[in-house]
Amino acid sequence: MRQRDDMTFPMEEHERRLSELRKRMSARLLDAVIISHPANLTYLTEYQTTGYTFFQCLVVPLESEPFMVTRQMEASNVAARTWVEKTWRYWDTGDAIQTLYHALHDAGLGNKRIGYERNSYFFPAYQQDRMHTSFSDAKLVDCFGIVEDIRICKSDLEIEVMRRAAKATEAGMQAGFDAAQPGVTENEIAGAVCSAMFAAGGEYPAVMPYITSGERTMIGHATWEGRELQKNDHLFLELGGCYRRYHTAMMRTVVLGEPTDSMYQAEKVMQRALHELHDHIRPGITVSDVDNLARNIIMDNSTGGYLITRIGYSIGIAFPPSWDEGYMLSLKQGSSDVLRQNMTIHLIPWMWAIDGNKTAGISDTIRITEDGCESFFTLDRKFVVKK
Repeated sequence: MRQRDDMTFPMEEHERRLSELRKRMSARLLDAVIISHPANLTYLTEYQTTGYTFFQCLVVPLESEPFMVTRQMEASNVAARTWVEKTWRYWDTGDAIQTLYHALHDAGLGNKRIGYERNSYFFPAYQQDRMHTSFSDAKLVDCFGIVEDIRICKSDLEIEVMRRAAKATEAGMQAGFDAAQPGVTENEIAGAVCSAMFAAGGEYPAVMPYITSGERTMIGHATWEGRELQKNDHLFLELGGCYRRYHTAMMRTVVLGEPTDSMYQAEKVMQRALHELHDHIRPGITVSDVDNLARNIIMDNSTGGYLITRIGYSIGIAFPPSWDEGYMLSLKQGSSDVLRQNMTIHLIPWMWAIDGNKTAGISDTIRITEDGCESFFTLDRKFVVKK
């Protein structure tokens, strides 16, 4: 490892992560692993680039020095951001899999038992097929989850980085509140939100903010499209602030005018759900218990609104197209996963189809503590009413 003092995390933290990975490799009888998921690369080395649609990986042998395989243009990120000393590069006219083949043989791993991330977003099936064909002497096995098992519980150092992301989230949300008024377009609100997030130290998020108003709030995962806000409209905001690829997310709702009785009730229902979640979440509780607790509260209402999704998901390191770590942990019915200290979760007890044509939300990103949980945020958990 190249010793550095200018990274987001100290070398001791990276050594700990690498040691934890090798413990899991040994338990799975793996001589090496090929790590290609962008978030896992960031977790292990701080490597990041928007060019992750090209093949790139970190090879971690059980004993010898790790090395990377990257596109020539992305190799500068290895030097600028990581502790990795050796990089195998391929040109745009070259062959990524053949470069990986030569790198593994050079490291004496050509006939070893090697794990690879079969689920990695940007390690497509055709490249995996070519890898299996090329490495006829090696034993290639799926090692999905070998890094995620470490990532799922954040270190105290990671929690501090997420606090910086939370400052950007809150700054963007407050800017959205301030900009919302009749006659303003969703685009203008989006500009205010993004400007505030980035001015507060935020970096480009894995997903740009979701900003919709009126009946457009009923369109799943829609965002701003120029609609002009009207008197008595409601505005749905969901933002994910980012710092060093770590995210925290928040939903809020703005009402321009007097809320309807249904919107008043929806606000109270969501507030109650979040209050109960904060009271009950702690290490040892199952995901299914958490989902049932909030789902029963959300579904017991007379507004017509209901919970259309899971109740929450793990959040942390992310790249486009999603800011969540839901593939690691989702709070949904039927799951027997157990919550652990320092998991970080975006709780989303929101309501879909209030009065048949409104979506509203109040959400929170929490850290699970030794005996409970705590929010990353300071903003009130309520609707913002601008009469």
